[in-house]
Amino acid sequence: MTFVIRAAHGGDLQHLYEMAKRTGGGFTNLPPDRAALMAKLERSAEAFARAEDGADDDLFVFVLENTATGEVRGTCQIFSAVGLKWPFYSYRIGALTQHSAELGRTFRADILNLSTDLEGATEVGGLFLHPGERAGGLGMLIARSRYLFIAGHRARFADRTLAELRGVIDEAGGSPFWDGVAGRFFGMNFQDADEFNARHGNQFIADLMPKHPVYIAMLSDHARAVIGVPHPSGRAAMRMLEAEGFAWENYIDIFDGGPTMTARTDQIRSVREAARDTVTAIDAQLGEHQAGEMRLVAMGRLAQFRCAFGWIAPHGDGIALDPACAAVLGAEPGMTVTHAARW
Repeated sequence: MTFVIRAAHGGDLQHLYEMAKRTGGGFTNLPPDRAALMAKLERSAEAFARAEDGADDDLFVFVLENTATGEVRGTCQIFSAVGLKWPFYSYRIGALTQHSAELGRTFRADILNLSTDLEGATEVGGLFLHPGERAGGLGMLIARSRYLFIAGHRARFADRTLAELRGVIDEAGGSPFWDGVAGRFFGMNFQDADEFNARHGNQFIADLMPKHPVYIAMLSDHARAVIGVPHPSGRAAMRMLEAEGFAWENYIDIFDGGPTMTARTDQIRSVREAARDTVTAIDAQLGEHQAGEMRLVAMGRLAQFRCAFGWIAPHGDGIALDPACAAVLGAEPGMTVTHAARW
């Protein structure tokens, strides 16, 4: 296995830009804008360099590198605590029940309430895998490497974690949800609003979005139909989140109506099941059709963090690791690694 997850750096800008152009819109955390991406990389470098533990307004950007070719083929991000710099808005679907004695009927109306309930939570996002690499479990490696990083740096993250899934985007690149709700108040189409948010943040939502509830029954059929529905390309990501213990608790994205999944950080499966062991041997006998178990293996603090698939087996007071994984991680006997089952 030649692929490894590592901390992103300034030299990855062009790779990230090329991937951002492939997202097809609605991907706020990976905008196809060099200046915005460079700002993310600079902010990430500061986060990796911060010595003090404790949650802060940090952004960690990672990339998936093919160590055999040097190509970057995927990326992901972690925001330590959202909403510290500007409000983090979501819609929460609620209900209002009213009874008419004269009619003898009870009416229940579903309502969208503008909410900042999720402020302070950690966010995992910005996941993109090059279409040419969507096999061999690399999407799983990118997604779950974030949880091993969180497990190894637990004090830097919140007790609640969220993941926003991109909502439904039509063939023209528009959002039925945006057109039916926010677009009526902002005088801009979805693409312009999404781009502005990616570059400048969503404070303009606070400035212009009506604060009163929105009755779902008053929306168009198209807008109602996509509430809480992930983009077709995000369904696999939603299943992975559910396998980790994330659930949809009626929060949706204010731009495209996609579902926002949440979990208690310590109950995320990859965080909860992560094990730490000392490497006591590098064993060439480990591998498919031989001995050992393939697992996700990570090591290194902050900017030195690396994660890859590796074969491991019990060995003495620790574990043996296969040579290929040891090479991409830079692991040697005596070093400590964090690992979790591949499932």
